[in-house]
Parts: sequence; structure tokens; C-alpha cells
Amino acid sequence: MANLPSLQRRLLRRFFRLLYNELAWSYDLVAWLVSFGQWRAWGRTTLPHLRRDRVLELGHGPGHLLLSLEREGFAPVGVDLSRTMGRQARDRLRRADACAALVRAEAQMLPFPAGAFDSIVATFPSEFITDARTLRQVERVLTPGGHLVIAASVRFEGNAMTSRFLSWLYQVTGQTEPSPERFAALLERAALSSRITREQVGNAAVTVVIAETA
Repeated sequence: MANLPSLQRRLLRRFFRLLYNELAWSYDLVAWLVSFGQWRAWGRTTLPHLRRDRVLELGHGPGHLLLSLEREGFAPVGVDLSRTMGRQARDRLRRADACAALVRAEAQMLPFPAGAFDSIVATFPSEFITDARTLRQVERVLTPGGHLVIAASVRFEGNAMTSRFLSWLYQVTGQTEPSPERFAALLERAALSSRITREQVGNAAVTVVIAETA
């Protein structure tokens, strides 16, 4: 959101905070609408880049990716600061008879021992992901050679009116193409080497950042 006027940034942050807390009941609907039903598929583009078996999801939200992780044979743990999202994810996991663990915590202060996870995943995270404190925690709790995998942004392809509108929407909300140089510099300071790839889902290209500990 760096190029947006400060008032617009504040309003967007307020909207996202409400969507993730008081309006969390509408989160799945909003995500489905702005992605034309592809939101969960976009998140699953991270799966092929994860190391097995112990996976931590930062900002687990309503729990859809945790279910996908468990069904793919991973041993997932989810972290989120939102109590409302925690309740939604807990209910969803219980209904699916899944056993993924949920922890309420900040990404900047992860309550896990060093080397606890083989991979960490985050899908379309907010600004916490570029906080130096978050990246230090990521480096600490990953095993040597562990992966941090981020579904960072979406680029819509084609000239259809829908694609143009959604491209504009994602630019306004900050879900635009990340700067590879900025990501690389931040990750390098946290002792994480990185690369960027793109995964195609329909008419959308999901930018996935993969970082690895030394």
C-alpha cells in the first residue's frame, strides 16, 4: 500500500481489521467474490513448495489451508491473533474431524522453540510479513534448510473487463506484484535466501515467494 494516500491506507487497514475481526463472518464470501471463487486455489499454490512434515501457517484465518495441509499429509499448526478467526477455524477443523493445532499469538512473538518447523506458510498476508521481527522469528523456528512460502500477490491476465477490474482492485488493496528486490533484501537480513515463482490458476498468476534458511 506504499503508493496510496495516507488516508486511503488508513481506511483500508480499518476495513481489513474489521473483515478479520468483527466482520469475520463475511470473510469467506468477500474472498470468494473478489477472486471469483479461486481464493482457496490461490492459497493451495503454496503446497508444492513446502518441506514436510511440520508446517506452521501464519495468519490461518478461517482454516481452509490448514485442512488442505492435513489432507496432503502435513502436520500443520496455525497461528492467528484474531479470536474470531480462531473460533471459525476451530469449528471448521472440528466438523472435518481434523487435528491441526491452533495457537493465538503474534507472528512477531511466536511461542515455539527453535527449529520447531520444517516449513512456514502465509497466504496473502498483511504488512506483518515484512516486519523484521516476524522474519527473525521465522528464521528462529525453522529447521536448517526450512522453507518460508508466501502466496504474495495475484496478477490477472487477459483483456477482459473482469480481469481489468480485479487488477485495479488488487492494486488499490495492496495485493500487487511485490518488488523482488525489496523481498530479497528483507529476507537476506533475516538470513533467508529467496526466489520468486508464479503459479497459474485460471486467468490469474499467483506470485509465490520461497525463502530458505541456511
